[in-house]
Amino acid sequence: MAGFGSLAVNENRPPTRQSSGKVCKVCGDKIGRNEDGELFVACHVCAFPVCRPCYEYERSEGTQCCPQCNTRYKRQKGSARVAGDDEDNYDQDDFDDEFQTKNRKDDLDQHENGDYNNQQWHPNGQAFSVAGSTAGKDFEGDKEIYGSAEWKERVEKWKVRQEKRGLVGNYGDAGHDQAEQEEEEDYLMAEARQPLWRKVPISSSLINPYRIVIVLRLFVLTFFLRFRILTPAYDAFPLWLISVICEVWFAFSWILDQFPKWFPITRETYLDRLSLRFEREGEPNQLGSVDVFVSTVDPLKEPPIITANTVLSILSVDYPVEKVSCYVSDDGASMLLFDTLSETAEFARRWVPFCKKHNVEPRAPEFYFSEKIDYLKDKVHPSFVKERRAMKREYEEFKVRINALVATAQKKPEEGWVMQDGTPWPGNNTRDHPGMIQVYLGSAGALDVDGKELPRLVYVSREKRPGYQHHKKAGAMNALVRVSAVLTNAPFILNLDCDHYINNSKAIREAMCFLMDPQFGKKLCYVQFPQRFDGIDRHDRYANRNVVFFDINMLGLDGLQGPVYVGTGCVFNRQALYGYDPPVSEKRPKMTCDCWPSWCCCCCGGSRKKSKKTGEKKSFLGGLLRSKKKKMMGKNYVKKGSAPIFNLEEIEEGLEGYDELEKSSLMSQKNFEKRFGQSPVLITSTLMENGGLPEGTNTNSLIKEAIHVISCGYEEKTEWGKEIGWIYGSVTEDILTGFKMHCRGWKSVYCVPKRPAFKGSAPINLSDRLHQVLRWALGSVEIFLSRHCPLWYGYAGKLKWLERLAYINTIVYPFTSIPLLAYCTIPAVCLLTGKFIIPTLSNLTSVWFLALFLSIIATSVLELRWSGVSIQDWWRNEQFWVIGGVSAHLFAVFQGLLKVLAGVDTNFTVTAKAAEDAEFGELYLFKWTTLLIPPTTLIILNMVGVVAGVSDAINNGYGSWGPLFGKLFFAFWVIVHLYPFLKGLMGRQNRTPTIVVLWSILLASIFSLVWVRIDPFLPKQTGPVLKQCGVEC
Repeated sequence: MAGFGSLAVNENRPPTRQSSGKVCKVCGDKIGRNEDGELFVACHVCAFPVCRPCYEYERSEGTQCCPQCNTRYKRQKGSARVAGDDEDNYDQDDFDDEFQTKNRKDDLDQHENGDYNNQQWHPNGQAFSVAGSTAGKDFEGDKEIYGSAEWKERVEKWKVRQEKRGLVGNYGDAGHDQAEQEEEEDYLMAEARQPLWRKVPISSSLINPYRIVIVLRLFVLTFFLRFRILTPAYDAFPLWLISVICEVWFAFSWILDQFPKWFPITRETYLDRLSLRFEREGEPNQLGSVDVFVSTVDPLKEPPIITANTVLSILSVDYPVEKVSCYVSDDGASMLLFDTLSETAEFARRWVPFCKKHNVEPRAPEFYFSEKIDYLKDKVHPSFVKERRAMKREYEEFKVRINALVATAQKKPEEGWVMQDGTPWPGNNTRDHPGMIQVYLGSAGALDVDGKELPRLVYVSREKRPGYQHHKKAGAMNALVRVSAVLTNAPFILNLDCDHYINNSKAIREAMCFLMDPQFGKKLCYVQFPQRFDGIDRHDRYANRNVVFFDINMLGLDGLQGPVYVGTGCVFNRQALYGYDPPVSEKRPKMTCDCWPSWCCCCCGGSRKKSKKTGEKKSFLGGLLRSKKKKMMGKNYVKKGSAPIFNLEEIEEGLEGYDELEKSSLMSQKNFEKRFGQSPVLITSTLMENGGLPEGTNTNSLIKEAIHVISCGYEEKTEWGKEIGWIYGSVTEDILTGFKMHCRGWKSVYCVPKRPAFKGSAPINLSDRLHQVLRWALGSVEIFLSRHCPLWYGYAGKLKWLERLAYINTIVYPFTSIPLLAYCTIPAVCLLTGKFIIPTLSNLTSVWFLALFLSIIATSVLELRWSGVSIQDWWRNEQFWVIGGVSAHLFAVFQGLLKVLAGVDTNFTVTAKAAEDAEFGELYLFKWTTLLIPPTTLIILNMVGVVAGVSDAINNGYGSWGPLFGKLFFAFWVIVHLYPFLKGLMGRQNRTPTIVVLWSILLASIFSLVWVRIDPFLPKQTGPVLKQCGVEC
């Protein structure tokens, strides 16, 4: 518990909207005055607020245009001449007053009181970032932090360019060194003001043909469906009707999936500028603190060594140690995980300094030491090889200790587990135990071997009692939100699964480039990273990597309101998790004139005021909370004689009392308790927008309060899980949580660094993969049948319509399994009965069929072209769409309907058998599950149909081959898509369990015999039977 000896609140925060003075909309600094005392105005057309240094930089290095109106900047007195300046307007000699970059700091000291109405601007040029708070052309160079020699060379190039433009004067030898130092400082200051990120739109030569083909495909699809509906096949009317219904649903599903990808974008971050802006030498570090959440349930199913590697990668991340805290949630109350974290904390004392000294990647030891690469590349430290050998030996000893703990935990003693001090382990009964918190590392805890501080590591196991609903992972995550708010209260939260380690030590910095943007960051609810996986076979037989989703769909959503939350690898804005609305940018007042009488505007003005008041009443709970918070954080109130609102004995200073005017605009304590629960410390932390703890907090009281907020009855009669934190009601709580945030108007960002930020593990054998997909599809069905369904929820909010289409697609895709199963069965039925769903084709209708197939192919090719996804990944995704659709998605629909409508909770369990020790041995591991029956039946049915169709064509002669080709095409389409499934059934030894073969052959045989016996499409003859006469007739 000693880890909370000293918790400092960062007082050096970037300027906020409440700060007085006109602020530059590019860099966030104050705008100075001219020599005549007037406020500096860069653009005389729209008066967009830009400071003098940004104006000079834009003229010399940028597009020389105003970010808002795109009007070219005119040269002002004291500014250096640049290419394109109008010489006729230059009528005075002001070389002596030439504006020097060394005087920029003096201009920043002068400002004018008053706020400027925020307005989001979107310039047309690519040289600007459309983040709202950034503009200007990027400097040359890499995005990483430069070495001394490279940095010096970069500064010299900049000086040469400045001398050519007359921005750097000639200095004598005596002041040459001082001038160089000032120039470098000016360069660093200019660099720090530049955007932390920028949008990189897809090239028009790539995206425009893609959009044109989408429109053409929609046009062709419309005429194709018109033809299919107006030309029924009367000899096979039931088959035709089923096929048309399926095709209409497929068209609807394609629209939901395709149009959210209309505006794909990529983003680029600048980590060096982030460091220059928030990590200035000689000043306190101003980077935002981050609380990292790791969730586990059962350490016997989730190996403790994997969880330990994830924790070690977090503790050694490239981020200030005092600003990182790692919280591990143990929802199984396992003593095994408790002891594992104790061993991990001890090993971290040696592992963390080794990683930071030699800058190794990745910083999870299991994966670092197993990498098959040249680990000596770019390593120049003479002791690296020796220290690496020693560290590898220590890690192997660490693994042995963890393995010993796992072996001990395999057999639980009858009297239960006992801790080292002889006391019984509180979590012996996993369903009935008190809350537990243990702090292993921290500011006053154990130091590393070099005597430096380590990030905070906290073990958390929430209380569980019979009769309470604990809401699985979502409930555990909400418990971590409350605990971290009481103990550290970082403004940002990183959520990771226990098997997802940090692969890029700068991943948090990548997210901070967006979240700490002065303007755009305030509107972001989270930054989502793509999921990347280790241990998947090269061919990715079952599309475990989900490349199409992460590299195509998510890029498309990033161009709208932002990507969906996928459950891990996501950095949250804590205020968004608290259910607050994002800050609203005030619209710039329109230009008015005095030529109209005042009574003409009374009606409009009155209606605006009325609507504004109405809006305030509607958003009383969310808006007033936010206004209260901003008022609290933007102003220091003077305590009056009234009683304090919050009875916090541990807090000596902070939110204690307000005057009568402020009380009238604040919510009562009772409303806060209804929203957040009965914890004064937690309520106080929610009002601190920039995070941190109030001054004078007591460590012991914080631990007691943390235990209180993870009690099983704390969430009762509160809004946790309804409007706050992770939302309850579905096993896929991630989709639901992100959807609620987007409905409130928040935006999200998709960050794809060159080196993958996080890597995890995925099930690679067929049964486990289907079981995983089943759980995802079941969660979508639960959301579809709940009040949060995107089809009808949130229309009064701020969700964009294309973003809504994407969310609708995420919850209706399991229902595609029903028409897909029917459509995959139709080819076999046609081959067995000799009927077909399409009548005889004319030349015109053949053109529509050909145009549809060509548009499908063209759409896929152009999509792969702009996204960079390989054709193999795309094909594997198409194949598993069919495999999962006719198995896991189908079962999820019926299971969801039974669970929601009838209250029957059905589980499809997977029974594992021994796997092989060879590489990718699990790929060939077979586990029996009922999910395997439908696709196996389809394969056998279509194979039987192909044999029957070919046999019939051989018997009937040449004329029957023409109609057969269409039927064979659809049958082979089904078989080819199910081919990976067939390989999974065969396994390495080409063996399949007898029960699978028996069930599939039985169902296929019964189905075939029924059709042959009934043959409903054969017209019934009446009257005498006519036979062909012989020769002697």
